[in-house]
Amino acid sequence: MRLTILGGGGFRVPLVYGALTAAASPITEVVLHDVDPARLTAIRRVLAAQARDVPHAPRVTATTDRTEALTGAGFVFSAIRVHGLEGRVIDEQVALAEGVLGQETTGAGGVSFGLRTVPAAVAIAEEIARVAPQAWVINFTNPAGLVTEAMAAHLGDRVIGICDSPSALGRRVVRALRLPPGGARLDYAGLNHLGWLSGVYAGGVNLLPRLLAGPELTSFEEGRLFGAERLRSLRAIPNEYLHYYYDPRTYEPTPDTRGEFLLRQQSECYARLAAPESDPLRVWTAALRRRDATYMADEGLGERDDAEGGGYEDVALALMLAIATDTPAELILNVRNRGTIAALDDEAVVEVPCVVTRDGARPYPGATLPAHGADLVRRVKATERGVLQAAATGSRSAAIGAMAGHPLVDSLPIARRLIAGYQERFPELAYLR
Repeated sequence: MRLTILGGGGFRVPLVYGALTAAASPITEVVLHDVDPARLTAIRRVLAAQARDVPHAPRVTATTDRTEALTGAGFVFSAIRVHGLEGRVIDEQVALAEGVLGQETTGAGGVSFGLRTVPAAVAIAEEIARVAPQAWVINFTNPAGLVTEAMAAHLGDRVIGICDSPSALGRRVVRALRLPPGGARLDYAGLNHLGWLSGVYAGGVNLLPRLLAGPELTSFEEGRLFGAERLRSLRAIPNEYLHYYYDPRTYEPTPDTRGEFLLRQQSECYARLAAPESDPLRVWTAALRRRDATYMADEGLGERDDAEGGGYEDVALALMLAIATDTPAELILNVRNRGTIAALDDEAVVEVPCVVTRDGARPYPGATLPAHGADLVRRVKATERGVLQAAATGSRSAAIGAMAGHPLVDSLPIARRLIAGYQERFPELAYLR
């Protein structure tokens, strides 16, 4: 079976291939597609090193021809980044210059990222529908929920979005409760980067109230980030990205944003990978460790305390195996709502627990949001819908409306300046008129 990875020259692709080589999988061929041949060559070197001593490792090919890459695919991992990491830097800089959050998926940066990514994602979905209509598409591309919803308009339920934040939160909470890994059923609901864990069930009992009342509440990342008093008042554990909404502040330009750090680091890494004498796996692994050690630290969220792994590549592999082998799995995924969250319509893509079989991902019914969360979720979903409208119609006024409506912008004059600033820097936004 063929797996096609769009964005195949991306820095994190070896994580996916490493997960494939570490588990029994029906994948026999991995096709890497990227618009940058040099990055493809560099990442292929890393994958070759990973496969060196692994019997039956999937064969790897690479191409810059997207139609060639997609034709015959059983699964497609979409992990594109329109305008590369340079785009992330611009997302951050333009937002920070207006005193609003520059994070790439939340707030102004996320709206900009979506406006330039949705047209590309729609083109990919339309091509998959033509040349690989039976393929299952697993969307890694951020903003994950928004992009998945754009692709679902063309691929239906055959596109599923993933993010590792909910599963990582679940692992930390399960560990704090001293339960075995996978020893609990999680109630989680919201949008991508905007969700809450409201229940942890083991033996038919919700153990979350016990955690909220006990000293273990501050033993893990979210407990320290939000504080015991707030979590007890919420009666839920928010996704770490809710920090931006619960603790808004004025943002000012900094000497080195996260995007600038990653751009510099990855440029150095790819340059070293291009050297024939380099050890590609050692070079890439060292860069990955530096990246992980500083995750979200520049945003004031500190370093990860989830070093045992289990990132997005493992979520993707579990999802793919459940579909390919018809072995049911429970995963938190980005799928169409279908009545799961009462505050949203059926076609809205939400992030909720699902059961996965060969027929795809089916959300469990009756997901609940904290009382204060429904309005926030509706407002952010309205922003996403504004981005989809702007991308579909080319309406600059729709883009401004989407930007102004986001809770972390919340200003029409600032939104106008932001869209103007992003259009000045991104040729991909010339379609907005």
